[in-house]
Parts: sequence; structure tokens; C-alpha cells
Amino acid sequence: MQTLEILNKKQIKEISKLIELQWDASFDFHKYAVFYSVKDKIFLINSEVTQINFDELRVNTLGTYFGEKAKGEIRLSIEGSQMVGPSAKKNVLELSDSEADSWMQGKDFDVDSDLSGFVIIKNNDDFLGCGRVSGQKVFNYVPKERREKLEN
Repeated sequence: MQTLEILNKKQIKEISKLIELQWDASFDFHKYAVFYSVKDKIFLINSEVTQINFDELRVNTLGTYFGEKAKGEIRLSIEGSQMVGPSAKKNVLELSDSEADSWMQGKDFDVDSDLSGFVIIKNNDDFLGCGRVSGQKVFNYVPKERREKLEN
């Protein structure tokens, strides 16, 4: 069973449309081969990889983890937020330095905003990933292995 599927232009266009709807951003997928896993994860790699015959290979991941597509939305990875963030015009949540530190420690926090759904988290010129705003709370998706550890 193949674990990764190379997306065609129509499928990539659907992902582009979701990015445009969620963040009013454009992202140029033309220089990448876009792969989709059975776990709904999106990976990007240099387009030259399409010259490799994957028929007899079992590949679980490939390239940069861009995000995950679920229920008609995209949840960007940290790298995905760094790629899309600079052109995003909406659903970007700017954090203070202390809030950004808490975010990178994996903490959820309250927010006084009319944002909803997945938002790109930003601190100054840094894009720190993607969170989900529900009500007045931002839920953190920074993976445990990438969180900052507190010094004792």
C-alpha cells in the first residue's frame, strides 16, 4: 500500500483555495511536488523528486511537513506558517514576547479577539505555527518535541 500520494494540479488548487479562504494569502506551489499522506498530512519537496519511480518504495514521509487538511480546513505546521505567513492578510494573531514564550512552551491562552478557526501565530517577524481559536481561547498545536523546556 502506498502511504504517500502525489497531488495533481486540481488537488493542489483546492489546497491553495483553502489557504486563500482561511488567511487571504497566496502560496506558490509551482516549485514543489506536493504529497498527501493517508493521515491527511501535506508534505512539500523539490519538484524534481517526481522523476523518481515510487512504485516499489514504501515512503511514510518526504520533504517538509507543510500542514494537515481536515474537515475542509488546513492546519499549518510551524514551517507551513513560515511559508504562508508573510502573505497572510487575515487570521494572523500577533503575540507579545511573553505570550510567544508561553506559546512555544505549549500553553493555550485566552484571547480577546473576534478571530475563529485556525490562525497563524506571529511574534514580531517570526511565525510560530498555527493555533485554533474557539470562543475566547487559542489552542496550541506545537508538538511536544518542539516545545521550549523551562529551566529549573
